[in-house]
Amino acid sequence: MSSIDLSIDDEVATLTLNNPGKLNAIDLSMWRSLSEKMAILAVDRKIRCIVLRGAGDEAFAAGGDLEEFVSGRATLEQALHYHGEVAAALNAIADCPQPTVALIRGACIGGGLEIAGACDLRIAGEGAKFGAPINKLGFSMYPGEMEGLLRLAGPAVVKEILLEGRILNAREAYEKGLVTRVVADAQLVDEAYATARRICLGAPLVAGWHKQWIRRLLDGRPLSEAEKAESFAFLATEDYREGLAAFLEKRKPQFKAR
Repeated sequence: MSSIDLSIDDEVATLTLNNPGKLNAIDLSMWRSLSEKMAILAVDRKIRCIVLRGAGDEAFAAGGDLEEFVSGRATLEQALHYHGEVAAALNAIADCPQPTVALIRGACIGGGLEIAGACDLRIAGEGAKFGAPINKLGFSMYPGEMEGLLRLAGPAVVKEILLEGRILNAREAYEKGLVTRVVADAQLVDEAYATARRICLGAPLVAGWHKQWIRRLLDGRPLSEAEKAESFAFLATEDYREGLAAFLEKRKPQFKAR
C-alpha cells in the first residue's frame, strides 16, 4: 500500500513518501494525501519546520506512478483532474507558512523533482539523481507543475532537463541551482535534521514573513505603501520583544509564535 506517512518530533514534522517496490513513485492517492497532510500541518502552530523525504535508501521519489496513467489519465477530463490534484499538492507545499526541507537520497525524478522543487531548502546526498526524462515517454510536463521548477532554476535549466531528458548527479544539480546543499550520503539525515533544528531556533512568524516577502518580491511589481507598512508587522509581536530582550540579556530567546 502506498502512503504519505506523518511523524512529529517536537517542533519538526516529517512527511515520508512511501510506495514500496516502486521507488516511492507517487500515485493519485499519495498526491491527495500530501495535500491533506500539508493543510493540517500548515495550521499547527506547534510545528516550525517540515521535512519531506522518501522511504528507504533508494529514492526520494522516482516520479509519478505510470501504471495509473493508462486508466486514470487516458482522457482530457481525467488528465485535467489528475494534474489538478498534483498542482494542488505542490502549491500546498510552496504556500505552507512553515519552512520545508527536502531530504533527498537516491532518485529524485519527475514528480519527485517537482515536490523537492516546491520545498524551501533541498539537502541532497552525493548519490542523488535528478531529472524528468518524460520526453522519452511521449508526454509533456503540466504547466502547473513546471512553474515551480521554472521559478527555482530558470528556463535554461528547465529546458536542459526537459528537452535532453538528462539525469543530473547531485553536484550538477547543485551547480545549476536545483539543490541547496550536497553532503555525503552517510551524513544526509543528520544534516537535513540539523537544518530543520536551525530553522526552529528562529522566530516562526518571521520565517513565514520571509517566505511571503520573497515570493512577493519575485513577481516584479513595486511594493505599495500599504505593503511597506505591512512589512513591519513584527513590531507588534511578543516574539520581537522577546528576541531583543534575549539579545540584550545574552540568553537564548524563547519564541512563542505570537
